[in-house]
Amino acid sequence: MTAVQDERSPVRTAPDPAPGPLSDRLRRALGAPVRALREAPRRPLLAASALALLSLVGYAVVRHFVHTSMVDMIVYRAEGAAVANGTDLYALRVTEWNLPATYPPFAAMLFVPTTWFPIPFLRIAITLGNLGLLALLTHLSFRLVGWPRRELRPIGVILVTGLGVWLEPVFTTLRYGQINLALACLILWDLTRPDGHRSKGVAIGIAAGIKLTPGLFAVYLLITGRIRAAFVAGFTFLGTFLLGALVLPDATRGFWTTYLYDSSRVGKTYIVDNQSLRGAAARLLHVAEPGTAATLAAGVVALAGLAVAAWAARSGRWLPRSEAWGVCCAAVTAVLISPISWTHHWIWCVPVLVLLAAEASVEHARPAGVRRVRWRAAFWATLVAFLSFAMWAAKPTGTAVLRMPPWRQLPTSVYPWVGLCFLLAAAVRIRARRRSAGAPLVRLPGQRDGGPDTARGRQQAPAAR
Repeated sequence: MTAVQDERSPVRTAPDPAPGPLSDRLRRALGAPVRALREAPRRPLLAASALALLSLVGYAVVRHFVHTSMVDMIVYRAEGAAVANGTDLYALRVTEWNLPATYPPFAAMLFVPTTWFPIPFLRIAITLGNLGLLALLTHLSFRLVGWPRRELRPIGVILVTGLGVWLEPVFTTLRYGQINLALACLILWDLTRPDGHRSKGVAIGIAAGIKLTPGLFAVYLLITGRIRAAFVAGFTFLGTFLLGALVLPDATRGFWTTYLYDSSRVGKTYIVDNQSLRGAAARLLHVAEPGTAATLAAGVVALAGLAVAAWAARSGRWLPRSEAWGVCCAAVTAVLISPISWTHHWIWCVPVLVLLAAEASVEHARPAGVRRVRWRAAFWATLVAFLSFAMWAAKPTGTAVLRMPPWRQLPTSVYPWVGLCFLLAAAVRIRARRRSAGAPLVRLPGQRDGGPDTARGRQQAPAAR
């Protein structure tokens, strides 16, 4: 099937087979990567592996000469030690920057195993683990988008894992030893499972229990009609809260009554590290805290972003890759509206770029007479933005960023601009597809999208996976 046919034709699916015993499913899951590598075209696979290896060697060299503090990993380890030793979790200050604990008590409990190993070992183990998670995130992104063909996906995973380390959010995640890749994998794994799974939503609830922002994906499930999954996510999150309260009652009380609302513990709003709408507004308005106006703007973007995400997910009859558009819109909305979104929180650039690459591939496969360049241009512009390290290249230090003229501030807020443009492009895309099909621009009460790519029944035939 050509890319154009894939764009225009619905995908017929067979019903899911009944799940087998856990041991059989685990064996199949562990053997899947080996089978995929065997099915991949040999020469492209070898070429991709060589290129990825060369990139990773280059990254190792750069990492050797650039100071790689892995400071967040040290904070996580200190949080685990506080739990293990029974000390005050939110009173700790570690590293030369006196960094405190900012995650819920449940997260600190999960960090306890890091105290079993010395820091030099953790630096290597967590770096390798994050590279493995980058490969998993790429695989899940391909599965979400339904592109490329199954036999080509191992090649794509290898390429993105090897070359993706140069994406600024990935590079910074590896540099700081962050957990963003793990959280993104939990969320995408949950969202790419069939909606009929009783446990769908559990991973999102766990991710929200570790770091609150993923809770927005439970809202996405709710507004797209996956009500049971949304409640499963909510109850799972409640379970993480109760577990934290049972093991660490004082820390739980302190976090939910005091520390959660103290933004100074997280960092300064105006610095270029913060690539949220609030950070961009602070820099644009030349103030350390932008106040109510920025809060209202973030609220408007939250409503608009979630509306576009739901609109995409409910447009499966007319919009190819509708669920991928919905998930990516929800992810971009989450990082835009968070009061502080460090550059490494934009790890969602990986599924966004995969989605744009799929759109560009379909566009390129059209006959020359009707071929356009809009999605190829969007892909390359987005890729350049995430490769640019623009906010660091601007080199504003301290409060100097508040004295820069607006035209010089553009690179210091490159990710919020990219995120807003992505949401706008998604809305234009959905509207155009609905209008071209003669469909209503919004789903009327009582209507159901009957297409095979709907949010309720999104499954793809084996040949399209």
